[in-house]
Amino acid sequence: MTTPGFQPARGLRNPHLQTLWGPLWRKPLALARTRERLWLADGDFIDIDWHGPHQAQAPLVIVLHGLTGSSLSPYVLGMQRALAGKGWASVALNWRGCSGEPNLLPRSYHSGASEDLAEVIELLRARRPLAPLYAVGYSLGGNILLKYLGETGDACPLQAGVAVSVPFRLDQCADRISLGFSRIYQAHFMKEMLGYLKHKQQRFEREGHGQHLAALAALGPLKGIRTFWDFDGRITAPLHGFNDAQDYYRRSSSRYYLKQIKRPCLMIQAEDDPFVFPHSLPEADELAPGTLFERHAGGGHVGFVEGSLRNPEYYLERRIPQWLSGLEALTPAAVAAPRQDGPLTESAQWPPGVVGR
Repeated sequence: MTTPGFQPARGLRNPHLQTLWGPLWRKPLALARTRERLWLADGDFIDIDWHGPHQAQAPLVIVLHGLTGSSLSPYVLGMQRALAGKGWASVALNWRGCSGEPNLLPRSYHSGASEDLAEVIELLRARRPLAPLYAVGYSLGGNILLKYLGETGDACPLQAGVAVSVPFRLDQCADRISLGFSRIYQAHFMKEMLGYLKHKQQRFEREGHGQHLAALAALGPLKGIRTFWDFDGRITAPLHGFNDAQDYYRRSSSRYYLKQIKRPCLMIQAEDDPFVFPHSLPEADELAPGTLFERHAGGGHVGFVEGSLRNPEYYLERRIPQWLSGLEALTPAAVAAPRQDGPLTESAQWPPGVVGR
């Protein structure tokens, strides 16, 4: 079974319109979901939202949102609805502090927080040990997922992963978002992330957590933070054990982990992504044999809106469930051990690992 390629919706060929359509103009989706709080080993928590069938053996997909997003992000809700339409269960993860309540520790989430994903995966395996387990990550969530897949290699408990609009090189993406119209996105992210820090400080003050307040105070004043290099150098790096922004970017960028991935993997990227330089995208020789890389000329950042303005449709919610369903039809042995002579996909006629170039 093949899936028609992506064509931007009429009137939405501009990458910024593609990027902004979901958060600004997509009609809200109402899904019946069940929230669960997972307690982590360090005493913090992550909230997750379940949707879909409850059968113990139903395939289960973990959906990972991007920077300053949540399980309420339109692309997360849309994917959960699409997966349920295929008879699959899903669980939308809220990274630390993203579920509407500040997390309990000074540390937060960041683009390299694969240890949090690993812990959540183990907790989910304990809850549904018979369910085949997959993951879909967007933007920051996609970067974390690819890093996790590479780090775990042959021991990865996931059957497969999908990553969309990934900032493969965090340092280069920090440069890209400082250019042109993309500075509007950067200003939005800075406002959201600094607001999150201030909200957390207020909680610590209210609840009398002096030690946690001191840890945040040690970061210095929050004034003058305007770029990702500023924020990650003054906040992310010291708060999470990195030497500086460059060290954080180098150790957390998923591009350096792609060759070690041992599970089937689909990566979907737009070459007009306003957050990512085209030269930041990996080349075919950097990919593992079981990886399929879809590069589309358009689509923006987590956009991929097709159809028309009157009747918009969403390529990701068509393509990703179709690809996952194709894998699920394979034998468990084939999924667990992708063949070594090319990508494990229906697109074997393309150059190894890359389509749509």
